[in-house]
Amino acid sequence: MSPLENTPVRDTWRELEKMVATYFPGRGTLFEETYLEGKAEGKVEGKAESQVELILRVLEKRGIPITPDARERITSCTDLDTLTRWFDRSLTVATAQELFSEE
Repeated sequence: MSPLENTPVRDTWRELEKMVATYFPGRGTLFEETYLEGKAEGKVEGKAESQVELILRVLEKRGIPITPDARERITSCTDLDTLTRWFDRSLTVATAQELFSEE
């Protein structure tokens, strides 16, 4: 026999179970929205980390010294547009500081 049998809490618990099991995923519940937001944020973070690694690798392979300040600026950036612009520049710059110059 379940400890919740024949108690008022049992009905409440059953309703909570239905909300989680029945309405997730695909029903727009708070659980689903939170899950999907976290998943999207994880994808963006993963893309940003990948871009950072590529920028640093290109500069290193090209033999361009990366100052601690430049490394910190690159690794702390999370804006994908900025990272894409820096990656494109990393292919042609002579110094790491040139990544950050305005066009």
